[in-house]
Formats: sequence, C-alpha cells, structure tokens
Amino acid sequence: MSRVQLALNVADLDASIEFYTKLFGTEPAKVREGYANFAIANPPLKLVLFTGMGEPGSLNHIGVEVDDVEAVGAMIARATELGIEQEIQEDVSCCFAVQDKTWVKGPENDWEFYYVKGDAPAMTCGVDATAAGWSSEAADAVTATAAAPSTCC
Repeated sequence: MSRVQLALNVADLDASIEFYTKLFGTEPAKVREGYANFAIANPPLKLVLFTGMGEPGSLNHIGVEVDDVEAVGAMIARATELGIEQEIQEDVSCCFAVQDKTWVKGPENDWEFYYVKGDAPAMTCGVDATAAGWSSEAADAVTATAAAPSTCC
C-alpha cells in the first residue's frame, strides 16, 4: 500500500509522540534521537517527526512511500517523460533507513517518492549506504546521528 508522507518539524518529540499516538491510535514504528515515524493505517499516512531540523510547527517535506522499488522506477520514468527535474538516489541512508528514491522538483516544494529497503544505523541524509558498508539489515539499535540538512528523507 502506498501512502502519503508528511514530515513535520517539532520542538518536543516526546510530547508530539504522545499526541500523535493518541490522535491516530497507533504507536510509532520507529523512534530514535530527534526522530520518530508512524505508519498509520487509517488514513494511510507516513507521519515523520524531526527535532532540530527547522522551525517547530513547520513542514519539513512531503512525499509518497511506495510498495516496491519498481514504483520508484515508474515515478522516475514519468518525471523524465514529462521533463520534470528530479534528483535520483539509490541505496542512500536517510532517516535511519536505506532507500531508493527520487526527489521531484516542484515550483515551491520538492516531493520525495521512496521505497525503504531496510534499516540504517544513522540519521544521515543522502549517504551512499553501499559505500558506507551498511546492509539493508543494519543494526536497528544504533542511534548515532550526523549533521543533516533541514530537509532530509
């Protein structure tokens, strides 16, 4: 099932986790230092929370999490066919996950279309996971973080 992703900048991660857990009736799928995400079934939504990545209460970025790498390829082909600028990334580490993705460049905001291949040991954005020696099965318990831009995964 594909779902829209909404990534928000928050001031207090614990308070935000508590609020969204109550609001959507589901626990976070992943929690790390300065980061949490929810895989919400109804409505289909990937909600991502960041601290220290932008003005609290602001939109970090928007995206679509897809079911498989072929769906990312289909979006790449569609954007190419339509002449829409994009940034293609394969096997990158972002938001504690190894992903294949494309960032489609909109007039005001970029949209991230991505497939999560597995866990990564760090928050890092855009790191080549293969070159870093991280497998898709990288240890989930590692919480090392690295400096990241205000818009990440």
